[in-house]
Amino acid sequence: MSFVPEKVFFTKGVGKHKEYLSSFELALRDAKIEKCNLVTVSSIFPPKCKRLNVEEGLKLLSPGEITFAVMARNSTNEHGRLIASSIGVALPADQSLYGYLSEHHPYGQTSEQSGEYAEDLAATMLATTLGIEFDPNKDWDEREGIYKMSGKIINSFNITQSAEGENGLWTTVIACAVLLP
Repeated sequence: MSFVPEKVFFTKGVGKHKEYLSSFELALRDAKIEKCNLVTVSSIFPPKCKRLNVEEGLKLLSPGEITFAVMARNSTNEHGRLIASSIGVALPADQSLYGYLSEHHPYGQTSEQSGEYAEDLAATMLATTLGIEFDPNKDWDEREGIYKMSGKIINSFNITQSAEGENGLWTTVIACAVLLP
């Protein structure tokens, strides 16, 4: 049996509750994927995979369905603790090739910092696969320019959710790439 996803959508959510598991459930609800039986998978963006918006993707899901997703997840019960979850995406110009997804789930990083880091991870993995030469010690902005000027990487982006912990509550953040047939 072979299953190569043909569609993907990206979603994110945050949940807060006195119980850890309930905060995760609320994050799934906020991301609108609570009705799925999620199976986490590693980080390959399939060749020729079409990106859908959240509303289009949700229409293709049924309650209880086994659903494959790349998920970044983070939780805290510490008041004022900043958490984030990011999915970075890097797509090759040649759509017959695969791209990369990366998961990043830090403490103490803003949404922007976390998202850029995840995007950098995905783009760097793709660049090394495509044989793009670059200096890994350069900052992300410089490497992003090199990657895109090579003509081999057409796009990179991220989806990120961040939140701060509150007294007496668990806070969970998720970011997901949901893969569909």
